[in-house]
Amino acid sequence: MEKIVKSDAEWRAQLTPEQYQIARGKGTEPAFCGLLWDHHEPGVYNCVCCGLPLFSSEHKFESGTGWPSYYQPIVPENVEYHDDLAYGMHRVEILCARCDAHLGHVFNDGPRPTGMRYCLNSESLVFEPTAQSTSTDATPTTNEPASVQSSGPREKATFAAGCFWQVEATFRNVEGVLATQVGYTGGKAERPSYYDVCSDTTGHAEAVEVEYDPTKVSYEDLLSVFFAAHDPTTLNRQGPDVGTQYRSAIFYHDEAQRQAAEAAKQRLESSDTFRRPIVTEIVPAETFWTAEDYHQQYLEKRGLATCRIPAGHS
Repeated sequence: MEKIVKSDAEWRAQLTPEQYQIARGKGTEPAFCGLLWDHHEPGVYNCVCCGLPLFSSEHKFESGTGWPSYYQPIVPENVEYHDDLAYGMHRVEILCARCDAHLGHVFNDGPRPTGMRYCLNSESLVFEPTAQSTSTDATPTTNEPASVQSSGPREKATFAAGCFWQVEATFRNVEGVLATQVGYTGGKAERPSYYDVCSDTTGHAEAVEVEYDPTKVSYEDLLSVFFAAHDPTTLNRQGPDVGTQYRSAIFYHDEAQRQAAEAAKQRLESSDTFRRPIVTEIVPAETFWTAEDYHQQYLEKRGLATCRIPAGHS
């Protein structure tokens, strides 16, 4: 196969910083943070650098590792193998045979018929759907729950309580909630991506912005839903999801919300509801960066009632 060779400057100009870091810099994206690890649409996964077809959805399987996994490439000749002795271990690196892009590693703990697990980085791939397929992520959606019909007053509340997929689904089932959207807030970076936030370096929390009709549901009611929907006593963690992006936080929009949030927290601390101290932050609302479209109403678009992710979700 004829090689595609470009200068470092050309690759940097062609790729996003994340793609360059992984495909050309041999990096690794965090587990459960890539766009394609939980992706199930029929199609082909091509090299992000040169477009060479590498893997097919027909050979994709759920490995539980948090990275896209396949038991074989589309064409064996499209993938090359190099010994990787980094980090004091021996692994087998896989690269695109046409442009030497770093794809990931291959292991011998996969399913039949090959017994191999090609563990890839989402940032090294570009998905091309088959002509007849229709992505579930492409299904038209609205941030308004289906049952909402309201022309009344609208107010806004913002909460962080771990994985925003589940938190959003919880609030969308509350009568009086008019609209929701998931995103990132409370951090220092501008226009952060999901990949940025998953790195736990931006300071943002996965959050849900809720619009509601105060004549149908009060802010105090929403606070009750918030505290019941997660464990507010675990610092920077909800279940298996660990990091400051999963912290418990209430982002108040005015003084009345601040007072209500402080009062609700104090009531719970004075009760026997929790055995450990509540660590929920109560801080002013900041810029809310809307998350990528595929995160919006994530569970609803997939017909799921609850988050099934075993450990993290990137």
